[in-house]
Amino acid sequence: MSTLNLSEQERIRREKRLELEKMGINPYPAGAFPVTHTAAEIKNNFSEENKEHFSDICIAGRIMGIRDMGKASFAVLQDHSGRIQIYVKRDDICLGEDKALYNTVWKKLLDIGDIIGVKGYGFITKTGETTIHVTSFTILSKSLKPLPVVKEAEGQSFDAVTDPEFKYRQRYADMIINPQVRETFSKRTLMINAIRDFLNEHGALEVDTPVLQSIPGGAAARPFITHHNALDIPLYLRIANELYLKRLIVGGFDWVYEFSRNFRNEGMDRTHNPEFTILEFYVAYKDYFWMMNTTENLMEHVARALHHSTDVPAGDQIISFKAPFKRISIYDAIKEYTGIDVSGMDEPALRSACRQLHIETTPRMGRGKLIDTLFGEKCEKHFIQPTFIIDYPVEMSPLTKKHRNKPGLVERFELMINGKEIANAYSELNDPIDQRERFEDQARLMERGDEEAMFIDHDFLRALEYGMPPTSGIGIGIDRLCMLLTNQPSIQDVLFFPQMRPEKREGEHPKSEI
Repeated sequence: MSTLNLSEQERIRREKRLELEKMGINPYPAGAFPVTHTAAEIKNNFSEENKEHFSDICIAGRIMGIRDMGKASFAVLQDHSGRIQIYVKRDDICLGEDKALYNTVWKKLLDIGDIIGVKGYGFITKTGETTIHVTSFTILSKSLKPLPVVKEAEGQSFDAVTDPEFKYRQRYADMIINPQVRETFSKRTLMINAIRDFLNEHGALEVDTPVLQSIPGGAAARPFITHHNALDIPLYLRIANELYLKRLIVGGFDWVYEFSRNFRNEGMDRTHNPEFTILEFYVAYKDYFWMMNTTENLMEHVARALHHSTDVPAGDQIISFKAPFKRISIYDAIKEYTGIDVSGMDEPALRSACRQLHIETTPRMGRGKLIDTLFGEKCEKHFIQPTFIIDYPVEMSPLTKKHRNKPGLVERFELMINGKEIANAYSELNDPIDQRERFEDQARLMERGDEEAMFIDHDFLRALEYGMPPTSGIGIGIDRLCMLLTNQPSIQDVLFFPQMRPEKREGEHPKSEI
């Protein structure tokens, strides 16, 4: 980086780095630092009665505040577990006549944001705060860019950075100054582990399937396209892993699951990111009724793992994950919230109903897409408590088994929570002739311009012809579920590095911003 583009603080920090080097101090030394304790361990366990256990502390972290008192200083050190106060006294770290380590290095060449390692012992100050009395310190990494200032008083943060441009583009800095952000991502991992434990305990097998696919199957979505140079063929980033997991059911596994990173070349908003994580699992000899019961139990298990309760705050709502969940058909839901019975309507009648409800449509939208849009616009937002929307029209579900009792419908449900879809599940279609006809219907929609219509996957059809047992499958949006369980308003808040437009930099060609 040219020094012409540096702020005054950045120039000063670089000058301090040079001063350290002139003093023979490496600002980025090699080798490990022998950490023995964390901030949380010391703060939670130290007492006057057991202080002998904290007489030889080694801890490393980032300086988050310094209070100079002349021949002594207090500072705040932050590691992955939290923050702790440290006390640095000149004559304790400079035992001889040379006081440069304190007077020059500590007082003049260190900054907030620098990472240091300290050795010392624990004590409690007159104000009752657990503190580390430092006997020596080591500079581990000099910070050349100043952190945004966050004011704190009485245990609360003020003026914390909330600008999305900063938070999402510089997540590393966001996590330094907003420790609660790290807690959100720790809970995300806890949530995924709780799901994995549930599935493993019930006999499921975790598997991996291809991300690069020759056919973007398993969902109605617009794919990303790339090119494989060696094979000289187009490939697609997967939009779903469904068809591969079903191949494994054909191959003899009874219950498989995968946490799948998927990619859809579509819009972005508070609940959509082009790269996202979904859990899909498929179970032989089960149907969507069994899947509803299992999903209820899974959701309740995960809520308890994170909150030790089935009641979870989400915005100004309290969501109850206590099973059983409400069940209502999609036709009944539309009738309840629009007053219109669409169950017997053909495509022209549905278009008329959409116009009546001021819903925009296009000629590319078939009957299934019209019903889906109508439900999404007028009904979805009303389902705050967990609700299974069941029994969809066959046109909306090209991979789903036809309903055993209701002509024109399929055995499918979507789980709605807090006004958004969290999961989508079927009694899976295992009739290869019916499946081929459904794919051909999708091909006709593609010819009409529907960019989300499914491709015909001939290899998957071949797999079905070998015979797939009755199967139920589900996809659960991990990012959306994490939003719910961590009470975050946007999907970007539960993704470490959400997609953003490239950052504008001085001197770059405008094309780089596209």
